[in-house]
Amino acid sequence: MKITNVPRRYIIVILTFICTSVCYIERVGFSIAYTAAADAAGVNQSSKGMILSTFYYGYACSQVPGGWAAQKIGGRRVLLLSFLLWSLTCAFVPLDPNRVTLLVIARLLVGVAQGFIFPSIHTVLAQWVPPHERSRSVSLTTSGMYFGAAAGTLVLPSLVKFRGAQSVFLVEAALGALWSLLWFKYASDPPRSDHPKAAAAGFGEQSLPIRGSQKTKVERAAKIPWKRIILSVPVWAIVVNNFTFHYALYVLMNWLPTYFELGLNFSLQEMGSSKMIPYLNMFLFSNIGGVIADHLITRRILSVTRTRKVLNTVGFVVASFALMALPIFRTPDGVVFCSSVALGFLALGRAGFAVNHMDIAPRYAGIVMGVSNTAGTLAGIVGVDLTGRLLESAKAAQLDLTSPDSWRLVFLIPGLLCIFSSFVFLLLSTGERIFD
Repeated sequence: MKITNVPRRYIIVILTFICTSVCYIERVGFSIAYTAAADAAGVNQSSKGMILSTFYYGYACSQVPGGWAAQKIGGRRVLLLSFLLWSLTCAFVPLDPNRVTLLVIARLLVGVAQGFIFPSIHTVLAQWVPPHERSRSVSLTTSGMYFGAAAGTLVLPSLVKFRGAQSVFLVEAALGALWSLLWFKYASDPPRSDHPKAAAAGFGEQSLPIRGSQKTKVERAAKIPWKRIILSVPVWAIVVNNFTFHYALYVLMNWLPTYFELGLNFSLQEMGSSKMIPYLNMFLFSNIGGVIADHLITRRILSVTRTRKVLNTVGFVVASFALMALPIFRTPDGVVFCSSVALGFLALGRAGFAVNHMDIAPRYAGIVMGVSNTAGTLAGIVGVDLTGRLLESAKAAQLDLTSPDSWRLVFLIPGLLCIFSSFVFLLLSTGERIFD
């Protein structure tokens, strides 16, 4: 079948899935490559945590500006420019643990560039995807993160072993350039006549930037309600859950390689395909959650509000117990199982809080995503850096990093956050549209 026979919105969703996959190949790839290079150079855990968390400082700074730029300029253009920036940075920066300043600047640049991506994606999807396809479309797009993490975790350790850490940067840059070409060729803004009856749902004609002589009362009505967004209780329910989700995800993504290497004395290269199972599980559960949510909503089995709350609560509560149990497991297979349950159910929970941006504010989905993803990024800064400090404190207390006691607090914190966040979402969220 020719690609021209496929509905354009399906092409857009597939391309955004590939986009998030490539982004997370980059993030996992840096963690794997830098960990290998830093361990070889004798870098301590606290310094590793600082470098690994630098990305999130840049990422946090560009979330809200990314939502604003996507709203004003168009998500399609912003997405392309951000991809080109981080790809070029990966192509030209050497991975040398001793050149700390250069690495910090590079990771800040990559973080800033990637910070524009998810607000832009939400703006694009809000323009293209009708409400009855929203859960599974967003779930498929975001599941690309986990597919990319799984693929990166499977392939990149061997690439580091046989081709060196720098080769990871070059592969990531090549993937970024290839995706940029695909996006440039196949992506477009929706025609202004495509969904004339659906503009109120937040996609189509009235979601597009309006310029020049076209500025009308519609533009004034579409002025971004910053104060209402910041003071909205349902927005804060999303923010809290976004923070918790990314705290758990980023801690596991950045420190599981160290947990296997130092906590279990087991090399990632020896694990084969099993090391990708946690992220593959996220990919599967994310899409399962999207299909279940759309089924419950379209068949009127549950309201949008109850659907979001049920999936969010189930996902986060199960994940909390798996996280807190993780240090009990002292074999690679046990850790893979436990982290798979934790990450899988966290991904299921995304059919609750993550899609909720489009429920409550379809016209400003990119803006609300920028606000909540800023909180998620702060979780990366806090969680990744704090984990390094906790491990250094354990060593200072003369605890061996092979001891479960050294890691117990690392996984207890996100576990407790999951329980807290699930109650916040249960009490404060809504599936009704609250921003016109």
